[in-house]
Amino acid sequence: MSLLNQHLPVLPVAIPMMAAALMVMLRDKRRHYKLLIAFASLLAQLLCAVYLLLLADGTLAPIWPQSVGVYLLGDWPAPFGIVLVVDRLAAFLLVLTNVLAFCCWFYSLARWDRVGVHFHSLFQLLLLGLNGAFLTGDLFNLFVFFEVLLAASYGLMLHGSGAARVSAGLHYIAVNLISSFLLLIAIALVYGVTGTLNMADLALRAGSMPDSDRLVFEAALAILGIAFLIKAAAWPLNLWLPNAYGNACAPVAAMFAIMTKVGIYALLRIGSLLLPTGAPAAFGVAWMFPAGIATLAFGAIGVIAAQQPERLASYCIIVSSGTLLAALGMPGVILTGPALYYMLSSVLALGAFFLLLELVSRTKPFGADLLAVSQEVFDLDDPESEDHSDDVVGVAIPGVMVFLGMSFIACALLIVGLPPLSGFVAKLSLLTAALKASGQSPEPLNAWILTAAVLISGVAGLIAMVRVGIRLFWSNSSLTIPRLKLIEAAPIASIIVACGILSWYAGPITTYLEQTAQQLDEPRIYIGSVLRQNPVRSVQAEGL
Repeated sequence: MSLLNQHLPVLPVAIPMMAAALMVMLRDKRRHYKLLIAFASLLAQLLCAVYLLLLADGTLAPIWPQSVGVYLLGDWPAPFGIVLVVDRLAAFLLVLTNVLAFCCWFYSLARWDRVGVHFHSLFQLLLLGLNGAFLTGDLFNLFVFFEVLLAASYGLMLHGSGAARVSAGLHYIAVNLISSFLLLIAIALVYGVTGTLNMADLALRAGSMPDSDRLVFEAALAILGIAFLIKAAAWPLNLWLPNAYGNACAPVAAMFAIMTKVGIYALLRIGSLLLPTGAPAAFGVAWMFPAGIATLAFGAIGVIAAQQPERLASYCIIVSSGTLLAALGMPGVILTGPALYYMLSSVLALGAFFLLLELVSRTKPFGADLLAVSQEVFDLDDPESEDHSDDVVGVAIPGVMVFLGMSFIACALLIVGLPPLSGFVAKLSLLTAALKASGQSPEPLNAWILTAAVLISGVAGLIAMVRVGIRLFWSNSSLTIPRLKLIEAAPIASIIVACGILSWYAGPITTYLEQTAQQLDEPRIYIGSVLRQNPVRSVQAEGL
């Protein structure tokens, strides 16, 4: 094994860490150097993520046993040392994170990176936390990476100042500090009972606990599950999200679309490892499915009630989280692959939607939202206004408005799940798998409840998107043609095109994700790969 392949799993963590450290030492006037470092870092992370995906898939020469890469940080064997693990799920989420991050960073170069200090360094620290959370193989470092990404998100949430942003940001900080406190308590209890925090070792010890320790262990995992459900935006622990995400600046809000999925990833990862020994309720069907359905219902109601486009997008994130929790809460793995495909499509779609909404907001005059809501609620209209419906015939539509309108339609189709983009493929595969599960599951009613909830939420999203689209592009007679830079339009167009490619290549992508689900259903592969990995120094000594 070459030196690059040997140390490749640690690069998604090391690269943003070094980039952030270099940018902190540079003065604010050295913006060009920061841009160069940030671009090199993001490109290197994206290439590493793609390479890790190809290695985990076995497309390249197989260098990892059973397609699971294990990196012993400090060269200490598990469970004594820190371990980073790359399997199909981790590699998939790394690619998704870095693709979205590259587009958001590129968009921010138009204006947002100059609004406040340390934007680029905080952005790199956010990526450090996200990449590390997906790669780490022990609970304590999962907590550490959670805190790194949350600390960076605090600064990015307040980026750009403003009273509404500061108020929502303080609420966001308070809730996440509480979740972090719960997470730390749970980790301490788990270590006190089991004597380990390595997730692979924990999965082995969970099956041989005495009854007295088992009760404490399940209580600790219940607290752990609550902390992850807060981060996954599950109802009723998600009341902080609409204000926080709706008031963040566009590139930051777009990156937040992937942050709620970190909590879902943690629930899926720990739940799959504890499956053979009986996963506690917090990580099993008993909690995840009802929590997902409740979250889905809350998000659908919020989508209908939302009057501001940014809050609409925030509630769409809640709908996405609810759908994933309900799907992953079904027994078996028949819905896991379609759920991961839905995650891929929804994260990209919501990221593009947040970026687009800022451009669309430039077309509205001051107070347009308040006026539109007042006219809709109180049925107000100007009796002296004339009918100008005939005047629109033959009127030229500026190219900027064409781009904004078509992009809005594409994002709406993706979020609602209508053809021909990947959102339709995702919901179709999810509903098909749910109908298959109804005939195989011991509780077939749950599959029908999931199907009905997904369809109803889709109808609610369609109604809300049509209403917002009419208000933004049709009913407003005082639209201002905004100035649109290529650096702002290119990321949105790229994400939409990427979603079209996902729809075109749905077959190979679905195959990869189904194999990912099968790998999660066989935790012995993950456990064996981690615990059997030998330090480099012992391998070298054997060679001598």
